Amino acid sequence: MIPWVLLLLGISRLGVEAMFSQQPQDLVVVAGQPVTLPCTIPGYHGVVLWIKDGLALGVGRDLSGYPRYTVIGDHGSGEHHLRIQRVELMDDAVFECQAVQAAMRSRPARLTVLVPPDDPVISGAPVVSLRAGDPLNLTCHADNAKPAASIIWIRNEEVLNGAMYSKTLLRDGRRESTVSTLYLSPSNIETGQQIICKASNKAVPNGKETSVMIDIQHLPLVNLSVEPQPVLEGNLVKFHCSAKANPPVTLYRWAKGGSIIKDVSGDTYEVLVDHSFFTEPVSCEVTNSLGSTNISRNVDVYFGPRMAAEPQSLQVDLGSDAVFNCAWTGNPSLTIVWMKRGSGVVLSNENLLTLKSVRQEDAGKYVCRAVVPRVGAGEKEVSLTVNGPPTISSTQTQQALHGEKGQIKCFIRSTPPPDRIAWSWKETVLESGTSGRYTVETVNTDEGVISTLTMSNIVPADFQTIYNCTAWNSFGSDTEIIRLKEQESLPVAVIIGIAVGAFVAFIVLMGTIGAFCCTRSQRKEVHLVMPSLPVSICAHQRELASKIKTENLKGVVSAKNDIRVEIVHKDHNAARENEEHNSMKQLMVERGEFQQESALKQLEVLQEEEKEYQHIKDPTNGYYSVNTFKEHHTPTAGNQTTEVPTDCTTTANASCWAWAAVPSSSVSGSSSVAR
Repeated sequence: MIPWVLLLLGISRLGVEAMFSQQPQDLVVVAGQPVTLPCTIPGYHGVVLWIKDGLALGVGRDLSGYPRYTVIGDHGSGEHHLRIQRVELMDDAVFECQAVQAAMRSRPARLTVLVPPDDPVISGAPVVSLRAGDPLNLTCHADNAKPAASIIWIRNEEVLNGAMYSKTLLRDGRRESTVSTLYLSPSNIETGQQIICKASNKAVPNGKETSVMIDIQHLPLVNLSVEPQPVLEGNLVKFHCSAKANPPVTLYRWAKGGSIIKDVSGDTYEVLVDHSFFTEPVSCEVTNSLGSTNISRNVDVYFGPRMAAEPQSLQVDLGSDAVFNCAWTGNPSLTIVWMKRGSGVVLSNENLLTLKSVRQEDAGKYVCRAVVPRVGAGEKEVSLTVNGPPTISSTQTQQALHGEKGQIKCFIRSTPPPDRIAWSWKETVLESGTSGRYTVETVNTDEGVISTLTMSNIVPADFQTIYNCTAWNSFGSDTEIIRLKEQESLPVAVIIGIAVGAFVAFIVLMGTIGAFCCTRSQRKEVHLVMPSLPVSICAHQRELASKIKTENLKGVVSAKNDIRVEIVHKDHNAARENEEHNSMKQLMVERGEFQQESALKQLEVLQEEEKEYQHIKDPTNGYYSVNTFKEHHTPTAGNQTTEVPTDCTTTANASCWAWAAVPSSSVSGSSSVAR
């Protein structure tokens, strides 16, 4: 107790004489920096205390309880400065310097400690990923700051406005945390942009910053190219699937018309295209971690017509409507034409062909034809069958030879097929089989039914009989009257002409040989009398030529009555048959007149040749007397004449040579039958 009293007494005595020359001042210091609080009491040699928020830090210079605190200065000079190393937040307080013996205390000094914020942190940094089309929300927080940090957002060196802030006081009651949230619309952001969060307070006026990279992720953006276009069917086409994707592409998949194309996994597909590529698109599907994008393209393939809806043959009743449907596909655009087979009339240019109130003559084949310009064409044939009564089309007059087997035919068109076909003549009716000399046979063909009535051993009465062919079906019946006409055998004049022609050809050949022999003999012996063989040939030629001339002239005149006409292809129209028969008659008359005129012209030609031969020098120098010619004009069935020299007493005669030189065809017989 006594020491403290003595101390206080000493202090009271020292305080009378001492005073502060330097006192601590209010200071602001950043945490972590050193700071010195000054305190100088000249002439005072007593105890000095430093008080922090009312608590003494120690006695004198002994501050062992605070290792960062040190009392510095010259004690003899009264310097008692408080040095704080690495100021901390706990140093934020009010400090006083007191001279105990002098009972003095300095003015209170406020030491304010500033704490910079921790490095700012952006949620999701360093890369913030978002899907394309989504807005961007960035959050940056700066913690443990005193005072609270201020946060700004920067992009492209420009401050972004519109951020929202919030502060939170920490448990120590001194520090605060700041949170800033930035909202950006999808249209205001781009992938690859860098956005900076900068936090600052008085401790760090230049601030601390961090940044984030914006990564906008999206499904693959795909473009499908097709080269070349347009392209002709059967040529090579290349498909290229180019894609931009974030995240990167992980898979390519190809399909055609919805069906997966195997063995193709890259971004390119090559194929020889056909018509199906025009209607079945090729698709490319590109996948990344976010999903898939599919794009498809059709190929502009040029191809010829292909049947899309095949027309069907129809069977309709008489008077009803018939409607055919025919659909084609083709590229470029095609043209459709409906026509009846055998007719050049265009019935329709549409897919549908409608025939109103059909008649039996409308039955037949119809063609649906499609044309793709410069590419190709196609057609489809259908049949129209008209249900109605039978129609019979047969030649009303048919022929047979007397005493031979004869036939008359009845051609029937009928839909539905005839239920019954009957032949009737006199008191007889025969549908099938044999009755006496008569037999009925029926044959089905693509065009209709042919019923044939065969008669054995034709007699004259058969040519006087009227034959009736009748056919029935469910719609009605039809009847045709047919007569049988006697057919004459081959004309006698024609047979004679053939025989005479052959004989004349033989004689001409012999004459040629004789003339050849005469020529060779004359070259060897000019004054030699010619053998009797050539002379006899020449004499025989004169006689034969006279006969041929007479017979052939008769043949020309009579040919008009001898030629017979046999109708092989029978028309089904009786009126047309009569017209053809009259035309044939006129043809025979004109033909006979032509033969006579031709024979006369031939005689004139031979007369001119005779005059030329008269100027030819006699190769025998007059040894043989050659003076005159007598002409025989022999018309043949071929409408030609032959000149035979009558004074052919020797093969040296020039006329013999000229006659022998006439081609065999000019004297050969011929015959003709108009059919």
